[in-house]
Amino acid sequence: MIGPQHESPRPAEGEGFGDAVTYAFGDPASSLYGSVRLGLIPGTPPRATSITLLFHAGEVVEVSSSGAVEAAALDWTRVEAGDASAEIVEPLRAWTVAHDGDGGSFELRFDALGPPAEIGAGEISEGAAAINGYEQLCRVRGTVNVGGRPFKLDCLGQRGHQWGAPDWQQIELSRTLGVWLDDERGVALAAVRPRGADGHEDEVVSAFVLDAEPAAIDDPRLSTTLDGSGRQLRAGLELWVDEEGEQGPLRGAGEAVCGTTFDLGELRLDCAFFTWRMEGSRGVGRYDVLRRR
Repeated sequence: MIGPQHESPRPAEGEGFGDAVTYAFGDPASSLYGSVRLGLIPGTPPRATSITLLFHAGEVVEVSSSGAVEAAALDWTRVEAGDASAEIVEPLRAWTVAHDGDGGSFELRFDALGPPAEIGAGEISEGAAAINGYEQLCRVRGTVNVGGRPFKLDCLGQRGHQWGAPDWQQIELSRTLGVWLDDERGVALAAVRPRGADGHEDEVVSAFVLDAEPAAIDDPRLSTTLDGSGRQLRAGLELWVDEEGEQGPLRGAGEAVCGTTFDLGELRLDCAFFTWRMEGSRGVGRYDVLRRR
């Protein structure tokens, strides 16, 4: 069970251990999409990292990475790295996140719309994958400034806390996908493909329907169409929530509206924001792929 104690830094276990929190949002009305990923690195002194993305009208207006900088404390209560910062207002319920950059800035509050879904459980948290964490669908409110032009934001987003020490000698790629529907439901999915595997069917997947009571998806199926550079272009979901399949699958279709790529040395991170249609509802979401170069 995920409780308020999980909002503290997780104990470091294994070489390459990482502990990170990601805030992401999307507002199709103003064509604004963005994310902030903050990481904590144990040590003396402790260090923090940040990666910030902001898109407007399909174009990148802010992209920045702080590198590892000295942190005041190894504590998620308040974290600052480079131009990005985040603070816990109430554990598992409310947070603030801000970024002050040259191309764009924002000050946002994330309020959870439901309890956390524990993505890191079972096979995906074991072996080479080593993914542990939880995700929450959020209402996002605040102000975004692009080129001196302010926008008032009231939209949906997602906050996730993920930690672990994945073995990238045994992994081909990992996926993180979130769908945020207008009726305040969502989907959170994490997947890991072992090295040498060919496609989606060989990946270890954990997925949940995000709602007032998150429900584990027994058989989540994801398909992805890539562009010529190998970036996410379109995606399809077929989600069998119950093992017997008595309810039939939830089906969704998504299409990228903006995205970019980070070179992380031996790894490549493709970040994209999508529009989605699912079971009569519309929404937006985020789809990231981290892979071996």
